[in-house]
Amino acid sequence: MHSSQTLSTPPPDTVHERRWAILAVSVLAVFVTVLDGTIVNVALPSLSLDLGASTRQLQWIVDSYMLVFAGLLLAAGGLGDRYGRKRVLIVGLVLFAATSAYTGSAGSAGDLIVGRALMGIGAALIFPATLAIVAGVFTDPKERAAAIGIWSASSGIGVAAGPILGGWLLESYWWGSVFYINLPVVAIAVTAAVILIPESRDTSAPRLDIGGLALSIAAIAAMVFTIIEAPEWGWLSTTTLVGFLTAATLLTVFVLWELRVDHPMLPVEIFRNLRFSAASVSVTSSFFALFGFIFLITQYFQLVRGYGPLEAGLRSIPVAVAIAVASVTAPALVERFGTTRIVAGGLSLMGIGFVWVSTASASTPYPEIVGQMLILGVGLGFTTAPATESIMGSLPPDRAGVGSAVNDTTRELGGTLGVAIIGSIFSSIYIGALNDSEVIAALPHEAREATEESVGAAQFIAPQLGDAAPAYLAEVGNAFMSGMSAASLVAAGAAFAGAAFAARFLPARVADPSVTTGSELELVA
Repeated sequence: MHSSQTLSTPPPDTVHERRWAILAVSVLAVFVTVLDGTIVNVALPSLSLDLGASTRQLQWIVDSYMLVFAGLLLAAGGLGDRYGRKRVLIVGLVLFAATSAYTGSAGSAGDLIVGRALMGIGAALIFPATLAIVAGVFTDPKERAAAIGIWSASSGIGVAAGPILGGWLLESYWWGSVFYINLPVVAIAVTAAVILIPESRDTSAPRLDIGGLALSIAAIAAMVFTIIEAPEWGWLSTTTLVGFLTAATLLTVFVLWELRVDHPMLPVEIFRNLRFSAASVSVTSSFFALFGFIFLITQYFQLVRGYGPLEAGLRSIPVAVAIAVASVTAPALVERFGTTRIVAGGLSLMGIGFVWVSTASASTPYPEIVGQMLILGVGLGFTTAPATESIMGSLPPDRAGVGSAVNDTTRELGGTLGVAIIGSIFSSIYIGALNDSEVIAALPHEAREATEESVGAAQFIAPQLGDAAPAYLAEVGNAFMSGMSAASLVAAGAAFAGAAFAARFLPARVADPSVTTGSELELVA
């Protein structure tokens, strides 16, 4: 198999000399999709207040984007391999900008959920194309590891910029501005991509696996939908159990389909490579924990601690800086200590951080919260950069699109399940704690129901309660912290499980880095 890469307009310099500029453009394209995820999280309390969104609707505002994003990544990677990664990247960026404008003008929580889902289509086209492009232009293994570390660090930069930029926009403008801000960033990324990035494709890429695409989307959608709605249905209700059974059946059928079809969307046999599969599990575990944490911490800062959007964003900086710094330094540590120790150690740090978070209260000093965020950020950075390099480095260049798509799918699927599961566990514990409260039981039915639906509703109800308001807010805060504590322990369990899996199955180093595992990528400048 032989893949080729050609330039749309050959410049005087070579692709190799432009590789760092190409990396910068790829990072900017990734940055805008990560920015959207974190900027939306800091807007959740505003959306709860302005649109009357319930906790389940807030979960869907986050997860509709991530669900479509995760469901289409594998197909998007295949499209890039077949039709050209540069072309798919530019189409994805333009679509992302157009749907951002639509979402920013949404008039209800339902419209916002639809808009976010449409944005996920553009994001799915962007992500695998960028990583495949980076893996293609960096042919030296050490340089490629460093480049992927920088690519991973862009997630940390996005995590930092999202809450700060979102907080400033929310305090200066209306909530729709957090989506319109994507337009100028995309304009810069598209212009730079047209000028700098060479076109590349796999000349032997097969036709799209429509059956596999449909089955994968259906399986993920059934699982996430059931998890988010389970607190309303009851975790052991017939509806919930049927939902989980449906998701498991669809997933089984998907795997069987991919094993039998001539040109599978996901070549299942690549998971026989321990370096690939263990790294994928590590990425999934880390993003499961991270996105669940972000979903809750933004509400904790604004609804429990009473910070404004910008203040909450600024107070989230430590975790973002820690992610970025650890992602860049991780490749050098891997060279010295091996991938196994760094990735397993990173996930263990995340587990320790979440156990610490579970002890937090409404009055926890901010410096203590900073310590928690630093441990979580360093753990994530140590996990994702080496694990991503392991995924991309275990496949030949002609399968860069598939490898990139699987890496991105593990990230988004982990994040989607993190918000769904951790958000649902939080909701169940929060409602249970409210039901045990005599103060809440004494409320009128509508007020009690609104409080159970959304923590943000307390901001409207409290002023109507007169002298009873302080006791009411204290009960809501205690219920929130009970849910957050339980959810943090679940996130810790996921991180520790991922650490154990990585320690057992992730190889410390490539068996023989001098051996070529597939065809070389040909660049024509």
